[in-house]
Amino acid sequence: MTTAVLRQHAETEYAHELAALARFDERPRPPGWRLSPQAVVTYLMGGTLEDGTEITPKYIGERRLMEVAVVTLATDRALLLLGVPGTAKSWVSEHLAAAISGDSTLLVQGTAGTAEEAIRYGWNYARLLSEGPSRAALVESPILRAMNEGRIARLEELTRVPSDVQDTLITLLSEKTLPIPELNEEVQAVRGFNLIATANNRDRGVNELSSALKRRFNTVVLPVPDSLEREVEIVLTRVEKLGRALEIPARPPALEEVRRIVTVFRELRAGLTEDGRSKLKSPSGTLSTAEAISVVSHGLALAAHFGDGELHAADVAASLAGAVVKDPVQDRVVWLEYLETVVKERDGWRDLYRACREVS
Repeated sequence: MTTAVLRQHAETEYAHELAALARFDERPRPPGWRLSPQAVVTYLMGGTLEDGTEITPKYIGERRLMEVAVVTLATDRALLLLGVPGTAKSWVSEHLAAAISGDSTLLVQGTAGTAEEAIRYGWNYARLLSEGPSRAALVESPILRAMNEGRIARLEELTRVPSDVQDTLITLLSEKTLPIPELNEEVQAVRGFNLIATANNRDRGVNELSSALKRRFNTVVLPVPDSLEREVEIVLTRVEKLGRALEIPARPPALEEVRRIVTVFRELRAGLTEDGRSKLKSPSGTLSTAEAISVVSHGLALAAHFGDGELHAADVAASLAGAVVKDPVQDRVVWLEYLETVVKERDGWRDLYRACREVS
């Protein structure tokens, strides 16, 4: 009996798009790459191929940012994707690795407890004790595997990793080699290897990167969406895909309902109403696009299973309030003031005001 996977890796979910791109890709490819840089950008930004195959956009934003990111990976410098939470850093990282290497799974999740072995290598201690140091007893990290196979490795939340562990990357990225002194050997990276790291610029001061390590990276800052329409487009696109994957039996969300939710996020995030006339207090959370996607998806599930299948204000009110109110004291004051001074007074928003007041 097979169990359906809840979320497929990018190279599996979009295998038909990657195959179609490879079929028509006649431009030069860097060593070890499955697609040319131009085809990788098309995969990320979307387009239509000669045979009519539609390439869905994975990133909705400035094309130049993706061009710089892709070209970086074709050089000897690693790529650092930097931005506030919810700006699609991990999403872009996964799709870059899938398009370039055909494998997005060589991943290290950075935390305060990440050890050096997660970046370099570890040991199978049963074999180590019985046989002594040997290749068979060596446990390769995802980054070491990427070096051996000429693939893209990924390191999430680099600034969460302790500084002494971060510095393990310096020799690896500059010399493209990883010494294994226990075996008197070294691993030299195969052509095609590179590293994509992500970092949250709200984590500044947690574990700052050393200047030596910063020099090994080219940094691309992924901004929050620059307009309401672009952010609404991102939310609608991602919610549609999530709805299909989770098989939520609800009708697609109405554009105006999504626009209201995104407007709330943008206004509170900026501390200013969309028309620029009123200043607002901002809550302590980030109110990212990813959280807006979560609010709409949660509302759709509620509408599907406990409503009429159509998204209404009552379906999103609880999760909307939960996204805003992270601090039960400070953020609650900000949220209630916003409801009374903005939502209550806005034409066509009375239903949202009543629903949010009920749960707040």
